[in-house]
Amino acid sequence: MLKKLEGYDLIILTMVVVLTCFGVVMVYSASSIMAEKRFHDSFFFLKRQGLFAIVGFCCMYVAMKTDYHFWKKAAVPVLAACVLALLLVFVPGIGGNVKGATRWIRLPGFNFQPAELAKLALIIFMAYSLDRKQEQIRWFKGLFPYMMVLMVMIGLLMIQPDMGSSMTLAGVAIVMLFVAGMRLSHIISIALFSAPFVYYAIRHKEYRWRRITSFLNPWADPGNTGFQIIQSWLAFGSGGITGQGLGEGKQKLFYLPEAHTDFILSVIGEELGFIGTVTVAAMFFLLVHRSIRVAIYAEDNFGRFLALGIAVLIGAQAFVNIAVVMGLVPTKGLALPFISYGGSSLILSLMAMGILLNISSRMRGAP
Repeated sequence: MLKKLEGYDLIILTMVVVLTCFGVVMVYSASSIMAEKRFHDSFFFLKRQGLFAIVGFCCMYVAMKTDYHFWKKAAVPVLAACVLALLLVFVPGIGGNVKGATRWIRLPGFNFQPAELAKLALIIFMAYSLDRKQEQIRWFKGLFPYMMVLMVMIGLLMIQPDMGSSMTLAGVAIVMLFVAGMRLSHIISIALFSAPFVYYAIRHKEYRWRRITSFLNPWADPGNTGFQIIQSWLAFGSGGITGQGLGEGKQKLFYLPEAHTDFILSVIGEELGFIGTVTVAAMFFLLVHRSIRVAIYAEDNFGRFLALGIAVLIGAQAFVNIAVVMGLVPTKGLALPFISYGGSSLILSLMAMGILLNISSRMRGAP
């Protein structure tokens, strides 16, 4: 078995497997009571997350064994398929609406979220394009094609609406362009140009504006807009250093909204304490560190940009999720990679790590 894994970054592989398996356990802990009440089956979310993990590991294995240069040829078709999928969510009978958001394509037994595909598709496309045209991005006209692709994808996501995925796409794209040689003056210009649109998007939707005001002072409305973050703080506070014990948390008992999805780290904090929370954060730090190492020592520019994009995507989502549940930034619906409940996020994150592992198997000059 070890011979089959020879050449791959085993630290990345270990972190991914451990985080995913740990996530399945925590999804069950966070959701069992709620699942029993809603579906009369305390194992409902456990069975689904376990199935998603199995499918995800299969996708990761296939991606590990597939020469990452395959994605250079597939970049444009994958991006086109992604844009089509983002459009299909608005087609009656195909798209699914949950809590006022139209973000899913209904499949038998499973709702697929194209926004998760959009993140990986954009990274693949940008790696492909930057490999061919890196020298052009020092001029604004060279940035124009990337901005157009990004605007189309963000526009489709904002209509759903999904501002969290939109901001993630923008952040990953800007980091990839900056590392490729984009001038700081261009980043500032784009930020200034985008600021009024971001402000309008937040101010125009009352629930987004309430998230900002509740972030600034959640105690002003503790029973409504500030409720979720206050319950999250209570979970971390009651967890202390070592936690209440796995499965012994109380905030998941219909106090903490989205306990098994966006706020699963709060359940970890309550049940496994400060030690458990720091351990999870440290594992993500190590995973991102090793992923950046793969980007540095990749055998060609396409591999470097592809690995960098994946590293930034996983790192940004983990950082933002951790910051949200601790009240360091306004509430935003982003999953904690590998741990939060959700098939689309888990499967595509594992697939992305499979691509990264294939790049790691071809590194040159790594110490």
